[in-house]
Order: sequence, then structure tokens, then C-alpha cells
Amino acid sequence: MERRLVLEAKGLRKAFKDLVAVKDVSFHIAEGETYGLLGPNGAGKTTTISMAIGLLERDAGEVFVDGREIRTTSTEAKAAIGYVPQDIAIYPDLSARENLMFFGRLYGLTGKPLAGRVDEVLETIGLLERAKDRSGEFSGGMKRRLNIGIGLLHKPRLLMLDEPTVGVDPQSRNAILESVEQLSAAGMAVLYTTHYMEEAERLCDRVGIIDEGEIKAEGTRAELVRLVGERDKVRLTASGQLGGALAALRGVPGVIEATAGEESLELLVDEADRALAAILAAAAGAGISVHSVDVDEPNLEAVFLHLTGKALRD
Repeated sequence: MERRLVLEAKGLRKAFKDLVAVKDVSFHIAEGETYGLLGPNGAGKTTTISMAIGLLERDAGEVFVDGREIRTTSTEAKAAIGYVPQDIAIYPDLSARENLMFFGRLYGLTGKPLAGRVDEVLETIGLLERAKDRSGEFSGGMKRRLNIGIGLLHKPRLLMLDEPTVGVDPQSRNAILESVEQLSAAGMAVLYTTHYMEEAERLCDRVGIIDEGEIKAEGTRAELVRLVGERDKVRLTASGQLGGALAALRGVPGVIEATAGEESLELLVDEADRALAAILAAAAGAGISVHSVDVDEPNLEAVFLHLTGKALRD
């Protein structure tokens, strides 16, 4: 069953005087899907999402969230959006609960529904036990989690997270990533911008690689890898007449190339996880004893380097 689209962005463009920051950017996100905008600082990620949520007027293009057009003047349409900015937007003199109660009232929540929703959000972001503590005393990671909680209060259809793990410790980063995974699994559409390759690979169903204001390519990790011609590398540490097994291995569907070393066989394979059983069967049929198997899957770093000619953090 096809999932309903929550966000549709078409032909977005934004220029600041002579600098074109975003050029004809289009993408969409369905319910229960996490879409990642992956690119270095200055690539146009924040400008893109600022237009997508109506914070910044676009020079050209269209944006629809939950079927309604979004502009800077929109009010009711923006109620479907939860936005978590790069900069932490909390009141440090208030406790975690007080911050959530305050922002909840801005969303129009009151009374028992507000109190109940605040408890739900505190549980989701892992701050229930620190609910009464002054937020200004929190660690950077806890402040980030509270920031995310504010964006969740009104149960948005679309959650936009702009570099939410910048400057946080590994434990807090993992807690944030787990929260995003749970939200997506519960059906929320998530737009996630990052310049951390490992976050995009872990969280995102699809990724748009953005650089110099343009989407260079988009798709699942597997689709992007195939797009640039990268393939899995399989290394079999083995014994026997290795050279004699090459013909059998090359005949396995998905195996592009196979070479033999003194104690190993090296294979270039499309989708190694699907082909591995047949590869091992072919090796055994050729009289080869396999002692260990290593699979090296190309990652988004290789794709990004291929598409842009530079490493992500250049």
C-alpha cells in the first residue's frame, strides 16, 4: 500500500543578492518515512528547510504539507509542522516541564490534555526523571532533547530536525537518534538535515545529497550506490586450489569479478547479502574450504565523494 505524502517541495529557489543559495530543489516525504538532506555546512540545507516550513519566503517553487500550501503567511497549515532548529530554543531559567508547558500553551493546549501530553513527551525524550530540574543546568545533549520535545508537543504530521546532534556527547546523540527512529516507526514523517554520514545511513529511508544549493542525487543507500557504480567487495579467506574456483564464482548471479590471491578470493558483487549463499555454495562445489568471510559495503561517503568531488567535511 502506497503511503500518503506529507511533504511535497517542488522547484525551490532562493537567492541572496548575487548568491543563489538553493537552485531548483525538489523532494517529497511520506508518512512514516525519514528523509535526509546530507551535505556540508553551507550546502543549502537550512535555507531549503526554512522555505519548506514557511520561515523564509522562496523566490520560486511550491511547498505542500499535509495537502496544504505553505508560505510565510500561512498559519493553520503550519500546525502540521514541528520544527527543531539548530540553535537551542529553550528558557534556561525554567525546568524541562515548565518549558514544555509554556510552549504547549503557545500551541493552544491547556489543562489536563496539556499536562498529559507534556508527560508523554518527557518520556519520549528521556527526561521524565529530570522534569523538575532547571534546564539551564542540563548538558548540551539534554538541552537538544528538550528542544526536540518542544517540536513534538502538538503531535505534528511532519517533524523537521536541523542538525539536531551538533555538539552533543555520544550517549546523548544515540538517545536522539533512537527517538527519531521511534517517531518514524510510529508514522511520523521526518526531514533530517545532517553532515554526519553515519546518521544518514542509520536513520534515513531515502537521502538527498545536497551541495552548492542543488540536489545532486537522491534515493535509498542502495540506489545511490548503484547510481555511481559502486559495488560490494567480498573477501573469502580460504584454502585449496583457489584459482580453479574462479570460473564457478564468476558464474554466480551478482558476481561481477573474482580474483585469487595466495590465501583469499576477492569478489566484486552486486548486493552481496543476496548473493553470499550462492557464492559459498559455488566455492564449496569447487573444493574450496572457506575459513572467514568479510563484506565491505560502499557507504554514502563514497557516493558523496563521487558526486561532488570532495569529502563531506571539506
